[in-house]
Amino acid sequence: MRAGILAVPLLRGPSAPLDMALKRRWGLRLCARLPDFVLLLLFRDCLIGAVNLKSSNRIPVVQEFESVELSCIITDSQTSDPRIEWKKIQDAQTTYVFFDNKIQGDLAGRAELLGKTSLKIWNVTRKDSARYRCEVVARNDRKAIDEIVIDLTVQVKPVPPVCRVPKAVPVGKSATLHCQEKEGYPLPHYSWYRNDVLLPTDSRANPRFRNSSFLLNSKTGTLVFSAVQKEDSGQYYCIASNDAGSARCEEQAMEVYDLNIGGIVGGVLVVLAVLVLITVGICCAYRRGYFINNKQNGESYKNPGKPDGVNYIRTDEEGDFRHKSSFVI
Repeated sequence: MRAGILAVPLLRGPSAPLDMALKRRWGLRLCARLPDFVLLLLFRDCLIGAVNLKSSNRIPVVQEFESVELSCIITDSQTSDPRIEWKKIQDAQTTYVFFDNKIQGDLAGRAELLGKTSLKIWNVTRKDSARYRCEVVARNDRKAIDEIVIDLTVQVKPVPPVCRVPKAVPVGKSATLHCQEKEGYPLPHYSWYRNDVLLPTDSRANPRFRNSSFLLNSKTGTLVFSAVQKEDSGQYYCIASNDAGSARCEEQAMEVYDLNIGGIVGGVLVVLAVLVLITVGICCAYRRGYFINNKQNGESYKNPGKPDGVNYIRTDEEGDFRHKSSFVI
């Protein structure tokens, strides 16, 4: 036997199954000992009968309401009618998409199988963003099972965000501008504009805004001024953007005004003067008795009784009354 060549023992007679097993084992050993370039040439022959899959795009990205093809292609198989299954993995749950030769679940009516194994989906929605697994079972192959995973991303364009801008802020006070959008996917990032000029995330990073003091959170959309200045007055609007597109809110004005210290002091003095005048007036009214209740002294007054027809006349000489008859007609 020549050096470097392995002899494969052969059995004759009724031991043919064992003979085939030995051939397979020695064949694998032979593949293992061959040089690399020879292995590359014989690799296909070493895996004869093994089902293999490939995909033209394992991370497809599509916008909402468009169609997409999830590519799953059988490259090698000795089975003419392999079993095909598609599964959807989302939020730690696995559900069937294609099983028992028909579309299952929420894709029923808007998906079909292409080329025996690939999956075509129409009118995709944001809920279709998930991981999909193509599984093939080839019963006649030595390696009977293979699978391939495809990550589908459905992008959703943002809608016009909701913006809140304070209308008037005094100089030196803090102010917060809000911008929020809830429809876009992936989650959008935010940018703010003042008078059509893009604002940086930090005013200190741009000499153009050295007189301002603000910070922008591009993930939450909040623009915070620690102390507004007159230069911060203007028209503000926000733009929400992701890979699918962008949208903006309407312009809103923010006015920064000076505090009138003299007017405030004068107003306080006027209020104090009015309070003093009211107090003096009340005191004078009390002294003059305008707030004292007049009560009648002595016995209470009684209405005279009904006349009895007799007049009582008192003379100067008498100390008592004298009776005098009178007639009342």
